Amino acid sequence: MRYAVLGTGEVGRTLGGKLIELGHEVSLGSRVKDNPAAVEWADSMGPGAGHGTFAEAAAFGEVVVNAVGGRVALTVLRSVDEEHLNGKIVLDVSNPIAFEEGQVRLAPVESDSVGEQIQRAFPNTRVVKSLNTINCYLMVDPAMVPGEHQIFVSGEDQSAKEQVTAMLGEFGWPPHRVIDLGGIRTARAAEMMLPLWLTLFQHIGHPEFNVEVRRAR
Repeated sequence: MRYAVLGTGEVGRTLGGKLIELGHEVSLGSRVKDNPAAVEWADSMGPGAGHGTFAEAAAFGEVVVNAVGGRVALTVLRSVDEEHLNGKIVLDVSNPIAFEEGQVRLAPVESDSVGEQIQRAFPNTRVVKSLNTINCYLMVDPAMVPGEHQIFVSGEDQSAKEQVTAMLGEFGWPPHRVIDLGGIRTARAAEMMLPLWLTLFQHIGHPEFNVEVRRAR
């Protein structure tokens, strides 16, 4: 597969690196063609790794991964010609983090989500929300944390969710540990997990943790 990973931060580089390791081709997208972090990443990853603008990466990818911050996701995607997004899966792993008076909060929260905003803005894409509830290293290596902990997917297109679930399986997440929450509206619940995640991070002292949902027999 050819993947576009939009964003040169830790999340984008980690996801892109794992996809390269799995034998896929990845173009890391940024605002400028020769972003130093993207150039260094592509050089270190070897064959199969490339870089370019957001638009160039999206044109390359069969699947587009939104790994930029949730507050700028729409701006970034709108910088891409819509023809480079139409019909494609857009995997949104972002969280809408806002900083106000030294405090972290979400915007939007409760009445909307980044996942929904992307789907409304680009109705011809197939948006899937996933992976935003865990640290990026755990995203690609779930065995870091023992147990049957889970991740979530949200989206309107069932085949898109199945394709994302297959990709997550390549990362090490078996299908029974991927919980389908339903349509893209359920991305609100997944995004609202961030305050709990941050509180647990402060309590535990490191990001290598996850939650496990257990059902009554």
